[in-house]
Amino acid sequence: MESIKNLPQGGKIIAEYIWIDGGQDLRAKCRTLDNKPTKVEDLPEWNYDGSSTYQASTENSEIILKPCFYFPDPFRGGDNIMVLCETFMWADTTYKNLVPTNTNFRHFAKKIFDANKDEEPWYGIEQEYTILQDYTKFKTHVHGWPGGGYPANQGPYYCSVGGNVCFGRSVADAHYKCCLYAGIQISGTNAEVMPGQWEFQIGPCLGID
Repeated sequence: MESIKNLPQGGKIIAEYIWIDGGQDLRAKCRTLDNKPTKVEDLPEWNYDGSSTYQASTENSEIILKPCFYFPDPFRGGDNIMVLCETFMWADTTYKNLVPTNTNFRHFAKKIFDANKDEEPWYGIEQEYTILQDYTKFKTHVHGWPGGGYPANQGPYYCSVGGNVCFGRSVADAHYKCCLYAGIQISGTNAEVMPGQWEFQIGPCLGID
C-alpha cells in the first residue's frame, strides 16, 4: 500500500469532497484537480445525486457541493487534499434558486457568527469512541476484552499506560498523527474508562472554524 501511495500523479491532485448526508452520516467522492489550490476559492463546486443520500426526490435530485474548507490528505499524502463542503439543493424544478439541504447546519450557524464579528466565541468538542475487534451480525467484540465474559471493573483503564490495561494505543496514535498532519486543531487524546475506549479533543476553535 505504501508503494501505491508514493506513485507519481503526473502533477494532478486528488481532492476528496466530504459532506453530511440526510441521515447525518458522512459521504465523500473524489475528483481530479489540475493544480494545487492555494485558497478555498480555487476549488470548483461539484454535485451529486441527493436521492441516494436521503436529501432529495428523484424528480429534483441534484445537490450542489460548495467547498468551505480543505486540508492535506493524511491518507494519500503528497499534495492531495480533503475538502469539507456545504450542500445546497434547487428550491424547485425551475433550477433558479439554491437552498440549504436539511442537514446543512453550517450555513445557518455561519450567519449567526457573522452577525457580530466583534465577538470571538471559542468552541471545543470531545469525541469518545470504542475500537471493535470483531463486528458481525452475530458478534460484537471490543478490542482488549477477554474472549468470554467481561473485563475487570473500571478503574485501571482511564489514561492508562501499559499493554495489560491500555488497548488500541497504536490506532489512537495513528489518528492523532493524521490530525496533526492535516492541520486539524486537535488538543489531545486519552484512553477512557472502558478497555478499548478512547477520546480525542478538538479545539479550542474560533467561531465557525
